[in-house]
Amino acid sequence: MAQKPIVASQQALARTAAKPKDQAGTAEARLLDVYRLIGHYETRTALERAERLVSDYPNFALAQLVYGDLLSSRVRSVTRFGDVPANQLKGNVTTLSALRSESEARLKALRERPPAGFVPAEFVLLSHTNKHAIAVDAARSRLYLFENRDSGVTLIADYYISIGKLGVEKNAEGDQRTPLGVYFITSQLDPKTLKDFYGAGALPINYPNVLDIRRGKTGGGIWLHGTPSDQFSRPPQDSDGCVVLANPDLKHIIQTVAIRSTPVVIANQLTWVPQDKVRARATPFEARLSAWREAKSSGDLIKLNTFYASDLSADAKTKDDWQSRLAREVAQVHGRELQIKDLSLLQWQDKEDTMVVTFGEVIAGQRTGTTVRQYWSRRAGQWTIFYEGDI
Repeated sequence: MAQKPIVASQQALARTAAKPKDQAGTAEARLLDVYRLIGHYETRTALERAERLVSDYPNFALAQLVYGDLLSSRVRSVTRFGDVPANQLKGNVTTLSALRSESEARLKALRERPPAGFVPAEFVLLSHTNKHAIAVDAARSRLYLFENRDSGVTLIADYYISIGKLGVEKNAEGDQRTPLGVYFITSQLDPKTLKDFYGAGALPINYPNVLDIRRGKTGGGIWLHGTPSDQFSRPPQDSDGCVVLANPDLKHIIQTVAIRSTPVVIANQLTWVPQDKVRARATPFEARLSAWREAKSSGDLIKLNTFYASDLSADAKTKDDWQSRLAREVAQVHGRELQIKDLSLLQWQDKEDTMVVTFGEVIAGQRTGTTVRQYWSRRAGQWTIFYEGDI
């Protein structure tokens, strides 16, 4: 058997990839273990484990390719990843290129791990009702799953994903792009009601959200979903705009997250910040939100209106309807303190600075209230509300 690594670039990546914590865990962890063994010249063991991997996951094309390279290395020199002889390629050049891209994406994302104790910058504050949260890094083909614990927001799993064929920044129906922004899981679709194309199920998100609609974006039907039964994973850019995961990974997410309360942040590239500093950045906004609460508690309708943008949109059909509704709400408070409970703050920054705010609005002395979602925009250094509605 040849004792040289399959390909120099793969060897360099494999040496820097962390050894999987769970050797008998996910298919990806087992694939990375094979890479690690190749990087350490342990090709015989790598071949044995690759053989078991493809036996367990026969539809895992990338694992099959690695296994094929290892088999080839026993009889000839293999100089690069996916070293298929030209006379055997035929019409599979595109497929081979996609598998190489998938391999690179998996290794790069797992080599460039987020620092311990860091969270995506968008996660300013999660309430206890947000038991989990999801963040997607499109550039790294990676989805990160977090648990909101008493000790803080903790990364508990991450997975390789596929995004839109034409990349990100969805603007219109059928543009084959994945949207960027702050979203929420709205429902769960039973795989029995779906075509095999969607695999283990689907979790739709609320694209277009309020900000998307305000910007004139169109389209819909953006889901987190699985893969067909004959395909373990798809190339990094291969969907019509959805976020696509391997079926075992999607099943774990479906079994973990809650509908409606789980935020899904989709960014071209996530910015990771220390968790103990992320909320400090929102101190000026929280002061503004507190001033809004005090204005509503006081019953001062004129002052309260200064917090709302002139182009406000809301559940009410017209601006007059909105003013009437706001006046009724202020009258119900009767000068009693308005309490904000279970506050959640998710910040989105691109050409505008937007804060997606969710909270329970409860009048002092009452046990229950209304769950409100607001979208605030910072304009000329001042935060104003451009959308408010009940959820």
